[in-house]
Amino acid sequence: MSLINRQLRLKTRPEGLVKREDFELHQQPVPELKDGECLVRVLYLSMDPTNRVWMSDIPQYMPPVAIGEVMRALGVARVVASKSSYYAEGDLVQGLVGWQDYAVIDDRRRKDYVKLPSRAPVPLPTLLGACGFSGITAYYGLTEIAPVQPGETLVVSAAAGSVGSIAGQIGKLRGARVVGIAGGADKCRHLVDELGFDVAVDYKADNWKQALADATPDGVHVNFENVGGQVMRAVLSRMVNGGRVALCGLIANYTTGSRPSDDYSIMIVKRLTVRGFLAFDYHDTQKAVHDLVGWVSTGKIKAEETIEDGLENAPVVLNKLFEGGNRGKLLLRVSDET
Repeated sequence: MSLINRQLRLKTRPEGLVKREDFELHQQPVPELKDGECLVRVLYLSMDPTNRVWMSDIPQYMPPVAIGEVMRALGVARVVASKSSYYAEGDLVQGLVGWQDYAVIDDRRRKDYVKLPSRAPVPLPTLLGACGFSGITAYYGLTEIAPVQPGETLVVSAAAGSVGSIAGQIGKLRGARVVGIAGGADKCRHLVDELGFDVAVDYKADNWKQALADATPDGVHVNFENVGGQVMRAVLSRMVNGGRVALCGLIANYTTGSRPSDDYSIMIVKRLTVRGFLAFDYHDTQKAVHDLVGWVSTGKIKAEETIEDGLENAPVVLNKLFEGGNRGKLLLRVSDET
């Protein structure tokens, strides 16, 4: 009996938060493999703010997902059948597999996928989080984009999320004083008590701007920015002259349709260096992954995942990123690891 592949295809471009109705659940038999192809079973999908960007018909670093296409997403999958000279049955791969049960990988697109070790040094979810693109983003943001030095003050927004939580811990490893911004008292306690941040600021509190000022008496040397909007503006106002900003994301704008203020005068007044970047910019990530796996394996960095289940739930699960419903890396389990 042939395998049936369920796919979530983009039906309409969402306005605001994502709805189930924005997608069509399509079912079809998996195709016959051609020479140079393999079939993979999706195990975990990475739920990322960029998924929401890809749904929008706006200028971006990759083409928007077209209406009728399978929703683009990064994931970990296992090879279940192969006519490939590179992938064998049982191999684990990481790459853009999409919101579906199965995907076909062509040897000609081999550079778009990473073959993982048969015995992963950390759990598979961690390979999509702290030791995957989330960790890689944090790593390069603080080692190449805006290198933080011992004794400096680093502020990380969305600090309880998949990238921010790792960025803050890397900042501590590099000897910085780390201030995290997160939503809610529980997340703030988690940052300080469990992840080792020096201070956490609750942006949902009425006096959060004063709390940020109190937490940065000597100013901010490096801002690892994930949020944008009023949070970013408040942090920029605390920057020292010559401060550096690693601009990773602007999640505050992804579901509202708004754009950041075009008042950039603070960047002139403070003589700031602001660099936007993407983890996809880095093709040779061997050293980053090696360091991240080492830090996680030895307990120097704590990895945390929020794991939800069910391919059909992908649209609702993605909204947790914008509603503050996750801690650490948000993942969707599509099938068992066996």
